[in-house]
Amino acid sequence: MSDANVRIPAEARDRLAEVAAAEGLSLRAYLAHLAQTLLTPDERAERAERARHILREWNGYDPDDSEVAMADQELDRRLAEAGAA
Repeated sequence: MSDANVRIPAEARDRLAEVAAAEGLSLRAYLAHLAQTLLTPDERAERAERARHILREWNGYDPDDSEVAMADQELDRRLAEAGAA
């Protein structure tokens, strides 16, 4: 596998290196692991659709787009509230 150079602020690099060290990893290994565990927007959408399908099959729950949007807004509100506390 070839390496790539990424330019980020030194403060961000130092923070990531500190987090990596706490996990017992080099910065390179930590970033490679992070890249493998994060989902792309398409992967997140696919998982969400699978979850909706499973819920629909299991108990008939099938929210429409407006219900999903309201649930997203409520989640955002609660996360903002929790972050402010």
